[in-house]
Amino acid sequence: MGRFRGSITKLSRREGINLAETEKVQKYLDKRPYAPGQHGQRRGRGRPSDYSVRLREKQKLARLYGMNEKQFRNLFEEAANVPGVTGTVFLQLLERRLDNVVFRMGFASTRRQARQFVGHGHILVNGKKVDIPSYRVKIGDEISVAEGSRQMGFVQENMEAQKRRRVSPWVELDADNFKGTFSRLPAREDLALPINENFIIEYYSR
Repeated sequence: MGRFRGSITKLSRREGINLAETEKVQKYLDKRPYAPGQHGQRRGRGRPSDYSVRLREKQKLARLYGMNEKQFRNLFEEAANVPGVTGTVFLQLLERRLDNVVFRMGFASTRRQARQFVGHGHILVNGKKVDIPSYRVKIGDEISVAEGSRQMGFVQENMEAQKRRRVSPWVELDADNFKGTFSRLPAREDLALPINENFIIEYYSR
């Protein structure tokens, strides 16, 4: 599965979840709660196989975090070899990706935008530029927007919007200074993800 570059709204309707985690996409889902296309409202009849259910769950999570199949599987295999609950460890590794942390802090409005933001060198980790979206953030790391990037229009808009939203409890944000800290690993109950990670474990264990 390659990285999807088309309409995130259409893909969200197909998967049945808000992959962008934005209010705009949620409005589309509320208005059209069925798959896109001519036969979208007729899909879903009949009982899907156990395999297709597990495959769909895996695709949902990979697309939520904007990862291709190779990256996703490698990260899952790493999680499977770490002590602890595999599903929770896997989600924590996903949350530690730099592009995701940039999104969680509100510097970017979507993970797709965050990935581009990181790749263009607008993000600092502990004061040093990091342009790798998959970079793994550690507890205590300070993430900030580069000084020369803070006046960009969309950055200003994103930070103003973030001030009106609840910040994820595992990050601390100083919006006025365009910086934040990854303060702890999120617990499973912190992550309001419409995903059953046990299906993904079963998919890769088949």
